[in-house]
Amino acid sequence: MQPYWSAFAGLIETPFAHVALVWGIVPLYFGLLLNELTADKANFRTAIQSGFSFLWAGAQWLWPYFSHQMDMPPIRLTTLPVNLLVTFLTLALGVVALSSGIRKRYPKHWHFVGHTRFANYFMITIFPIQSHYLSWTWERFIAIALYAVPVWLLLHFGLMPVRNH
Repeated sequence: MQPYWSAFAGLIETPFAHVALVWGIVPLYFGLLLNELTADKANFRTAIQSGFSFLWAGAQWLWPYFSHQMDMPPIRLTTLPVNLLVTFLTLALGVVALSSGIRKRYPKHWHFVGHTRFANYFMITIFPIQSHYLSWTWERFIAIALYAVPVWLLLHFGLMPVRNH
């Protein structure tokens, strides 16, 4: 368990160790808390919240491809297809969720975009990977999956007293 805890801790700590990542990750934490404080039911307001979070994360992950800042790490060509696939899937989900919330209508079989309360957890944990500060490894992937349920339980029951029902 120790290697997975270390990997998980590294995923959470890394964005706060680099100024370039802080302003990108903090809105995702606010989105996570905001989504966790709303009711369990999916609705158009939660779709708007989730859509914004998806679009924000995707935009932050595309930024290194267009930025020429000296303190940004180089883009790794070995994981480039994975990073781009995850980024474009995130952007696509964001567009669908945001437009569904604004239009107050979901595409057929896409109601799940209004119920993505915990999606911010995954965007937060993969943020340093997608931003090219860490690389994709099986250890990190397993750590993200392994700690998803405990984090969800902590958020669900920890925020229950202040959640709108």
